[in-house]
Amino acid sequence: MDTSITGTSGSRHSTAAPPLLSTARGRFTLTLLCAVAFLDFVDASIVNIALPDIRSDLDFSVQQLQWVPSGYLVTYGGFMLLGGRLADLLGRRRVLVAGTVVIGLSSLAGGFAGNAEILIGARLAQGVGAALMLPAALSILTTTFEEGSERHTALGVWAGVGGLASAVGVFLGGVLTEGPGWRWVLFVNPVACALVLPAVYALIPDDRRRARFADFDLVGGALGTGGMLMFVYALVEAPDQGWGSARTIGALAGAFVLIAAFVVNEQRSPDPLLPLSIFRINGLAAANVTGLIAFAGLLAMFFFLTLYMQNVLGYSPMQTGAAYLPLCLGVGVAAGLCSQLLTRIGTRPVTVVGALVAAAGLFYLSRIPVDGSYLADLFPGLMIVSLGLGAVFVGVTTAANAGVPADEAGLAAALLNASQQVGSALGLAIFAAIATSYSQRLLAANSPVPEALTFGFQRALLTGSIFLAAAALIALRTGNAHGDGERRTE
Repeated sequence: MDTSITGTSGSRHSTAAPPLLSTARGRFTLTLLCAVAFLDFVDASIVNIALPDIRSDLDFSVQQLQWVPSGYLVTYGGFMLLGGRLADLLGRRRVLVAGTVVIGLSSLAGGFAGNAEILIGARLAQGVGAALMLPAALSILTTTFEEGSERHTALGVWAGVGGLASAVGVFLGGVLTEGPGWRWVLFVNPVACALVLPAVYALIPDDRRRARFADFDLVGGALGTGGMLMFVYALVEAPDQGWGSARTIGALAGAFVLIAAFVVNEQRSPDPLLPLSIFRINGLAAANVTGLIAFAGLLAMFFFLTLYMQNVLGYSPMQTGAAYLPLCLGVGVAAGLCSQLLTRIGTRPVTVVGALVAAAGLFYLSRIPVDGSYLADLFPGLMIVSLGLGAVFVGVTTAANAGVPADEAGLAAALLNASQQVGSALGLAIFAAIATSYSQRLLAANSPVPEALTFGFQRALLTGSIFLAAAALIALRTGNAHGDGERRTE
């Protein structure tokens, strides 16, 4: 009798648990985390098409108006590292909930804004909320799903949603602006947050931690956050102030001093905000740099093509948003295919090929003419870019999180997302300076405005394609993570 019981017990214990993604709870959890990613990435682009209406309604100056999209990027990138580390120290669910609440309340305040200052303040607060939400959600994903094919599948879906959201945001912005009005670009967030919060409590286990005050690297937090904020701020202001202006040079110099002091502090601190040992993980630094350079080119594309469609081709906000729908479909298809390819060939080939394909698409788009048509001059390039965009998102996201210990998952997620936000700000600053300089030279030579604008956009898009080609070269140095739980380096 005893032997029978023991044998039954042993058999029971030897039965392997089914993969989490094969269960309803696992699929619902992944859906929830992807919804968080979608919300954060959409917020970075959804306001762009609404800017003309916002300017006329709230009497924005031209200089103030740039802070509607840029304010979000400044605090998003500036607080990302701090948000990721807080998730590791205080508990990921707690930080995710806090960020969701901040996003919901700040969006509500922005939607009711009666002047420029309140709206800009709301956008800055939105960025802080996103900096808490995104690394917490991504680290929950990487610690919930087992390393191997299951995690690769989950990361592939996450990355596909992130790439999709960047394009969908432009479409939604056009629909809402022409429909109920620009304020609904912000009012949709509180509704989404109200749906997300109950799901978080229902699906995400409470991992609350009692971190001691001594565990917080206060000096490192102040130096790192201050340095990132100043750096992104300098990039955002550079196109308007000029790269050679005293203000831009001073801000960049101040940022580098703070970041250098941060690195020195992290080397000496017993409980650093950013344990530098994380960069010993093979290929992690290269994956983050690849993401920074690639997203500099990819995300700036939406900015310049939107301006081209509205200011040169005369598209309405709704038409401009609809123009990106095929790209959304292409990103989704590419992300799904590439998440399956990862288990066979690894992240490195997927990222390299994806960056080269996206570079080819941007090169095609850099030939847009003044009298262009959608089917001949935009559609082919957008579809090529969509395939590369889906592949880069999947490859970089997986490579930057592979092999990371569970207690540093929030930090790894924060590093990746910070690199993306800094890349976005860097790309926009560099490409806007190139486009503006070229357009102004043509205007000074009495060229027609549409022609001057178009040639400026062409140069910006061409530079973006060069950035993506450079990202492909850097990606050769990334680790090659497969679906077997190992990071290979062959």
